[in-house]
This record gives sequence, structure tokens and C-alpha cells, in this order.
Amino acid sequence: MKIRRMQQVYINGLGNISPQKTFDNSLFLDEIVTVESSRLKCQDPNYKEYINGDMVRRMSRIIKMGVAASGICMQDAGSPLPDAIITGTGLGCIEDTEKFLSTLIRNNEEFLTPTSFIQSTHNTVSAQIALLQKCHNYNFTYVNRGISFESALLDSIIQCRLGQATTVLLGGVDELTDNSFTIMNRLGHWKRKPVNNLGLFQDKTRGSIAGEGAAFFLLSPEKTGNSYAKVIGVDTFFKPMDTSEIQSRIQRFLQTQDLSIEGIDLVILGMNGDPSQDLVYDQLRLDLLKDVRTSCFKHLCGEYFTSGAFALWLAAKILKHQRIPQVVFPDFPANTKLKNILIYNHYRNLDHSLMLISQG
Repeated sequence: MKIRRMQQVYINGLGNISPQKTFDNSLFLDEIVTVESSRLKCQDPNYKEYINGDMVRRMSRIIKMGVAASGICMQDAGSPLPDAIITGTGLGCIEDTEKFLSTLIRNNEEFLTPTSFIQSTHNTVSAQIALLQKCHNYNFTYVNRGISFESALLDSIIQCRLGQATTVLLGGVDELTDNSFTIMNRLGHWKRKPVNNLGLFQDKTRGSIAGEGAAFFLLSPEKTGNSYAKVIGVDTFFKPMDTSEIQSRIQRFLQTQDLSIEGIDLVILGMNGDPSQDLVYDQLRLDLLKDVRTSCFKHLCGEYFTSGAFALWLAAKILKHQRIPQVVFPDFPANTKLKNILIYNHYRNLDHSLMLISQG
């Protein structure tokens, strides 16, 4: 399959609510949250600073996360009404879905309140943002498992390339509930025993740590004084046969941008602490990436469908500040110029994605 070169877009604003204290854009992983657990929960800001108090009480947790993160992003960009709101989510508003189904069973399908049902749809977050912003423009939500966010990013770039939008509010949102954690734990997705998240990659037992988050980006084909970085390209692929196919895909992707692996200053890998899942990354490190600096991010946010949004936030902040936090790359040489960052992530070796970010 031929990978086409696409128009570059600039990241002009950020908003990120995650298991780390990332909602304050004036900081950059200065204070790291560590837990001894099999799951990472988001650090919630004071939502009343971003949402009307009466509305906060009626919103589910994922809607509060999404609305607040988008508000932080818009405030950071100083942007007017976006021309499009595009989000990606793997499970959507799973808490409201659980509430509705539980009430359905408990009440024998009678006397059901509509609120949980209305707020259970996957596009509720982007719809709520549009209502609050009074934005009647293009609004779309992608639900493509492990490449939901990357699909939304690709659409955002297409909207800019076609001239349909000059500003796009892009987001990746997923929440973790007790029920979803329990179900996926039974499938062997998570660590059986609590583990310190900063020691995730030293623990060689089966499974990862569950995570969640809501990250938003204000994209535009035009650079501003607040631009963090530019997204040069994005690519997704499904269930490659082996590591050699992944290597070929990475090399072809870089070639479309007139780059080789030697032109990449840092590769951010989606390692999640599960030896069977990380085997792909380990093989790449021994072969294609043996002479390239690599780092990881899921010890900070956990594993979830749209964790790629956290990785994009991390890459954008690194390029803006020209600094890699100790917790991400403790031995990175000081005063090293950073221009190009490649993000490679996969979800259970099925959904694979590549994002290429460059200095803005």
C-alpha cells in the first residue's frame, strides 16, 4: 500500500488531563505521580474553573474530562470558534453505558430515565463541547479501537488540506471504570499484582497497567507565536505479519517525508510493560532503531485505546521546550537539538500507528 505525503499542520494549543498533573500548561512533568497499583486514574483539576458549577454536577466523569481538556486547549491557543471538532475514543462514555444497562436490568426494562442513555453514546464528549462552544461546524467522533485517535488526527489533516477548516479541535478521550477494568483483567490485559508505575518496565510479569485520559489539540495549517510543533504525517496499519513488515512500513513512511531513520532525533515507543506486547518494540530496538534514541510513555499514563494522544502531547511539549523530562529519558544528553520525533504505538499488536512530529 502506498503511503501518501500529506499537508503539515501546526499544534497551536494543548489541553491534557491524565494520570499525571498535566492540566497546567505552565508545567512539564515537573512533579511525577507514582502509584503502586494495576491502574492509573486521572488527576482531576478543579472542574468548576472550566465548567459551570450546575453543569458539572450533571456531567459524567469522561464528559468533565473532555470538556475541561478542550477548554484548557482553547484557552492555551487563544483561539476563536474552531471550524471542526474531531475526537477519537475506544470505549466512549462507558460509565453512563453501564449505568443505563444496570438500570435496565434492575427495573425490568421499565421506568428508565433518559439521561444515562443520552450521555452513553460515543460522540457525547464532542457534542457537549460543541454545545458549550456554540459550535455548529463539522463534528465527528472516530471509534476504531487502538487507532481511534490517529484516525481523528488523519481526518483533521484532511479537513485542513481540503480547505474545509483552518482550525480543528482534535481530541482523544477514554475513561476507566471498575467494571471495564475487571472485564479486561479477566482477559489478562492487566498486571495481577500491584506494580509501581515507574518500575513498570522492570516488572516482567504478564499484563500492563490500565490507564485513561483526555488530551486535546488545536490544529491549524498556519503557524502562530504559540505553536508547539507541526505534525508532518500519520499512518495506521492492521495486524502486520512480523517485525520486518513493521520495519518496512516505518521506512516507507519516513521516505514519504524525505527522511530516513537517521534523521529522527527521538522515537517514542508505546511499550506497556507486558513482555508479549513489548517484544515488537524490543526487536525494533535491536535492529532498525539500534542507533536511534528511544523512550517510552505508558508508565506515566497507562494503557488505553487513545494513549497515542498522550504521546502526541509529550512530543509536542518536548519540541516546544527542547527538553526531555528525566522520567521519560533520564540519560538524554543536555543541549541536544531536537527537531524530528517519531511516535510508534500499537494496541495488542493489532492496531499500529505512526506519527511524525517536527519542530514548529
